[in-house]
Amino acid sequence: MKYRRLGGSGLKVSEISLGSWMTYGGYVENEKAVKSIEQAYDLGINFFDTANAYERGEAEKVVGQILNAYPRDSYVLATKVFWPMGDGPNDRGLSRKHLMEQCQASLKRLAVDYVDIYYCHRYDPQTPVEETLRAIDDLITQGKVLYAGISEWTAAQMQEALAIADKYLLDRIIVNQPVYNMFNRYIEKEIIPLGTKSGIGQVVFSPLAQGILTGKYRPGSAIPADSRAASKNWGENNLKESQLIQVAQLEKISDELGIKLSQLALAWILRQENVASTLVGASRPEQVIENCAASGITLDSEVLEKIEAILNN
Repeated sequence: MKYRRLGGSGLKVSEISLGSWMTYGGYVENEKAVKSIEQAYDLGINFFDTANAYERGEAEKVVGQILNAYPRDSYVLATKVFWPMGDGPNDRGLSRKHLMEQCQASLKRLAVDYVDIYYCHRYDPQTPVEETLRAIDDLITQGKVLYAGISEWTAAQMQEALAIADKYLLDRIIVNQPVYNMFNRYIEKEIIPLGTKSGIGQVVFSPLAQGILTGKYRPGSAIPADSRAASKNWGENNLKESQLIQVAQLEKISDELGIKLSQLALAWILRQENVASTLVGASRPEQVIENCAASGITLDSEVLEKIEAILNN
């Protein structure tokens, strides 16, 4: 496993990190979750990601319980805040009240004294950014949070936060968590250039487009009964025939290189220097092993040109 600096900070995270959305605390049995996280740790993954909203806190409990078997200083732990955690008017968003209360609740569920990264899971148009940043700055001062992060903010929203942090000498955001894969490349236009310039690293999610870039779905074939796409929790619901044809073409490239299609997709993401880590989900240890092998794979210019031709970019 190779490691990269997270944005402009001194924090180093594994190129492959393990997430828990649509997996732990609900979709995946606890025994499989334990084995997957243990396998990840054994292979050098030091970066684990969850959120209070995943299964309404259940994912945090599972992740925290498993990671408590390891020294706290040996891994980087991230969680998030924004989505509703109750029915009350203040049970959502990025207000000082919600941040303070949910941080404490997350720490309790995770059974830790602090989280390394606390993400604002989305931008909150109903709360002043200054209020949010001051609350996170206070959590950092209290030692409950080490670094501030955001997820799926626009470039303009990121610039607003940076300007406020600099004006009031607040802790700066060091990481953004956006979706990024071969079929969703919006961050290349503004987010990555801004991140490179301002010291905000990217930790991307859905790198395999929720399994599409594993090759498990074939053009003209039925959806496998044991796949995520067949579950009621399938999020994207976008198995497009055109993309499946592209996947088949990409798989020819991975076969020529002697690697898995998933490893090709992950290595393609890691060609971006501003990307510190790519989040993967795993319901089985074998998936972790396969994904971790992508760390350190370098795609030369010829291969990258072939990929671009297939993606019509």
